[in-house]
Amino acid sequence: MSQSQGYGLQELEKEALMGAMGEETFTREVRCIDLSNFDQRKSEIADQLWQAAVEIGFFQVSNHGIALDDIRHAFSTTESFFALPDAVKAQYPLARNAGWENKSQVRPSTKTPDQKESYQITRPLMDGLWPGENELPAFKQTMLTFESQCWALGMKLLSCFALKLGFPEHFFAQAHNPDEKTYQSTLRMLHYYATEQSEQGMWRAGAHTDFDCLTLLFQRPGQGGLQVCPGKDHESQQWTSIEPREEVITCNIGDMLMRWSDDQLPSNFHRVRSPLPGEYQGPRYSLAFFCQANKEVEILGPQKKYPPITAADYLQQRIQANFAKG
Repeated sequence: MSQSQGYGLQELEKEALMGAMGEETFTREVRCIDLSNFDQRKSEIADQLWQAAVEIGFFQVSNHGIALDDIRHAFSTTESFFALPDAVKAQYPLARNAGWENKSQVRPSTKTPDQKESYQITRPLMDGLWPGENELPAFKQTMLTFESQCWALGMKLLSCFALKLGFPEHFFAQAHNPDEKTYQSTLRMLHYYATEQSEQGMWRAGAHTDFDCLTLLFQRPGQGGLQVCPGKDHESQQWTSIEPREEVITCNIGDMLMRWSDDQLPSNFHRVRSPLPGEYQGPRYSLAFFCQANKEVEILGPQKKYPPITAADYLQQRIQANFAKG
């Protein structure tokens, strides 16, 4: 499928119109939801998550259960990986949603490469893609442990959305089963280049929506740039910055869950802009975990607004439209 054919999806048609700078607004709140005493407060938390997701598609969570030391260790391991020579990283090239890529992601909104490199971990697809112990000791163990922590939190959050949608409580955990070879959830390590390494006028990540059900994003303090443009604001392009705080995780609804919810839950546009004069100009690191249903799972909302489609087919359409080399 060519990129132009992929634009037939409604989401991509909108995305292709989102390349302008727009304006920044400070009047919109990205809510932070406390997950403490989760089991006892689950109904209350589910209501809060639903309201935040419906209104803006983005929210943050605190007291989420992943230790700050574990997050910091995952970041330092990420930094060590990207510090390897390109010739070494090139031994683990991106293929079928796993491995390393450099400036290969081209957003329909900008039609230019994002100014970043990334390394994607998708458990069943990692044969031959792990750096050796001689290159990065304990890399595989560290990142797989962190991936498991992300999966557990993602399923906890998705169980709240399952209840609100009228699905069984563990519906999404079964749809994202990590024990199956068809598992597609992905941990993505990201390194956005320092400004002097980027071409003038380029985006660190052009405006886009995520392909998945739910994204968990970890950011480092002082390394900002993430902005969201929810709802009807895509017409006027009013953007709100989400400042990085290491003790909270920023979450957003993806296209897969928007379809699964019959459009009750919006998957909204976001981007990573380049630093402005006077802002931190150095490299930016982030970690994103994408909850993506297993390949054979059928996506069909409770009201059956859209025809059924497998998660594999849906994800493949989106990937082919967003990478220069599909």
